[in-house]
Amino acid sequence: MNDFCVFILTHGRPDNVITYKTLRKQGYTGQIFVIIDNEDETADKYYENYGDEVIMFDKSAIAKTFDEGDNFGDRRTIVYARNACFQIAKDLGFEYFIELDDDYTSFVYKFNDRMEYMEKPIKNIGLIFSALFKYYKQTISDSIAIAQNGDFIGAHESSMVKGYRRRKCMNTFFCCIERAFTFTGRINEDVNTYISLGAKGWQFFTVPNVSIIQKTTQHSDGGMTDIYKNSGTYIKSFYTVMYAPSCVKVKMMISHHRRLHHQITWKNAVPVILHEKHKK
Repeated sequence: MNDFCVFILTHGRPDNVITYKTLRKQGYTGQIFVIIDNEDETADKYYENYGDEVIMFDKSAIAKTFDEGDNFGDRRTIVYARNACFQIAKDLGFEYFIELDDDYTSFVYKFNDRMEYMEKPIKNIGLIFSALFKYYKQTISDSIAIAQNGDFIGAHESSMVKGYRRRKCMNTFFCCIERAFTFTGRINEDVNTYISLGAKGWQFFTVPNVSIIQKTTQHSDGGMTDIYKNSGTYIKSFYTVMYAPSCVKVKMMISHHRRLHHQITWKNAVPVILHEKHKK
């Protein structure tokens, strides 16, 4: 485990970095770094709480390295930290790292050893990270992600349980500095990235065996909560429409609260190429 580390991306929540506590509670003993930006007014408190584990980056400098997708000038989003992590890992001497948000309450198994759907807390998340990094190293994937609990809506009837592999990568990113890529768009950066790069042949996937459970968006102070409250999911989703209008549209999502959300037509989104060994 010496060649990888965990980055927790956070802003304005020095006393509420839930993911840090969750990792330690669930058995992770490896190195964790708390990534903050130089525009965070609570930076001193982060250093007080986490000391040498805090890494600060220059947000305005990172902003000049990628397409923000707008001219709003509001930089209170996670994309800057996401793009900073590749250089941070290199400077720290790590080849591999995982990017995590700061609001994970649990890491859980979603299948048992017979691949039957269930949910059970993971006792040693370090072993899971190690296994996932071993898998990641053996693939040509540019990044892989742990599933989100929302991927399993419908339980046994969800597409994730039925075996449909997702070409998406959200929230958790297993990364390698030799496979570096650039996140794009100020908001909805994960979707913007796996769609715009996926269309060019980059490979992003979700691993369904384990999942993160996190606090509901807009229910925690700090982070990106204010951005979502100000603009809602309509503007958020339209960033991806702007980057990939041939395969993304905005559609009403019917859940506990009706809201607009992006919808991807995957057959128009990414190339599906068979290996030449299948040629007849």
